[in-house]
Formats: sequence, C-alpha cells, structure tokens
Amino acid sequence: MSLQERIYQHFTDSIQTKHEALEQLADPIGLAAQTIVQSLLNNGKVLTCGNGGSAGDAQHFSSEMLNRYERERPSLPAIALSTDTSTITSIANDYSYNEIFSKQIRALGQAGDILLAYTTSGNSGNVLEAIKVAHDREMIVIIVTGKDGGKIASQEMLNENDIELRVPSNSTARIQEVHLVITHCLCDLIDFQLFG
Repeated sequence: MSLQERIYQHFTDSIQTKHEALEQLADPIGLAAQTIVQSLLNNGKVLTCGNGGSAGDAQHFSSEMLNRYERERPSLPAIALSTDTSTITSIANDYSYNEIFSKQIRALGQAGDILLAYTTSGNSGNVLEAIKVAHDREMIVIIVTGKDGGKIASQEMLNENDIELRVPSNSTARIQEVHLVITHCLCDLIDFQLFG
C-alpha cells in the first residue's frame, strides 16, 4: 500500500466511523447538551477529565466553555481536572494515580454539577473512581467512550440520569476523531440553547 493509499484509507475510515456514530449518537448528544445547559442555568458547572488524548479532549471542551466556541458570549463555568500538574502529581504520589480526578471532584463537585469524562476504552481506573465520587456528590455523569464501553458499561456504573456517548469503533484513532466532533457538537448546542 502506498503512502497516498494509506492516507485515503485513514480519511475513508474516519468518514465511515463518523457516519455510523451520527446514526447512533445524534439523540444522546442532544440530550447531553440539554443536560449541561440545565446544570448551567441552575448555577452548576462542568468538571472534565480524561487521560492522554482524552485529557486533551477534556481540556478542549473546558477552554471552549471558558473562553468561547464560535460566537462572542459570556464565559461558562468548566474546569479541566487534568491541567493542574502540582495537584495531579501530589495526589498520584501521596495516594494513587486512580485518585487524581476523584479527590478533585470531592473538593470541587457539587450536587447538580456535570462530570464530562472521556475514555476511549471505558477502562481508565481514575475515570471509574471519578464516576463513583461524582455520584456521591449527586452530580450527573456524561461519559464519552468507544469500543464496547469497557468496565463502565459492563459494571453498569451509570445511573439512570447519566448519559453515555459511545463511538461505534474499536480503533482508538477513529474514536478520538469522533470524540472531537462530539465535543464541538456539545459546544455548539450549548451556545445555541443559551444564546440563540
């Protein structure tokens, strides 16, 4: 396979995965955006988290909320839990890497807030712990996953008000590409509902 053919294959696979995700996720993405808007209208905030590329997605969402997406509008409250290296490394060093998000949620999360967590596999230990603590704090969880949903799906970790946005793919690269589209959809739908 030539370099050009490999490039075409990446684009084709990405487009196909996005088509499949659109069919399955349009309604849940809309519901997730409505859920975030309701939280914001009730003075809630969004706490985001993830590891690696998923941490980048979490930070991307938070920055679009705090600064702006595509229109001028007031800042919206969102905190990416993966950005404070002193806090993350102290928790990982003193306790466990699995607690880097959950300890922050214990301190910052309040009833009615949203936990927006990204994990391509659904198996990230620190995201699993974050979900448990978010539930303890009476937060709503929106989880953005892929593959088979991993432990989050198999252990039925989500409550009835929680939302899973699972990309129908086993390729981490394709999942992450769709996670970015989901993030942009959420930002657009939030702005549209709040600001017309």
